[in-house]
Amino acid sequence: MKKIKHEAQLLKKALQIGEQYARKRGYANFDEGTSNKVKIECIYRLLVDDKVLTPLATDKEDGPNMKHKLVLWIHKQLPADHPLLAD
Repeated sequence: MKKIKHEAQLLKKALQIGEQYARKRGYANFDEGTSNKVKIECIYRLLVDDKVLTPLATDKEDGPNMKHKLVLWIHKQLPADHPLLAD
């Protein structure tokens, strides 16, 4: 996996946008006590199910790879002049 600058902030943004996407699709909000690990998996699976993301190979479906996939997704969604994409 290639390291991406501002990966932690991009993941936070991906979770924020992913939660909004899930709400628009009719899913309930995550509880305050829901861990990021659960949020990452739920959002990843929703985006794969909606064919927004290409799925990882089944033997590669783990936390770090799902995180990386969400980071790559949000990296492509943000406008080129977004501060998180600056070098």
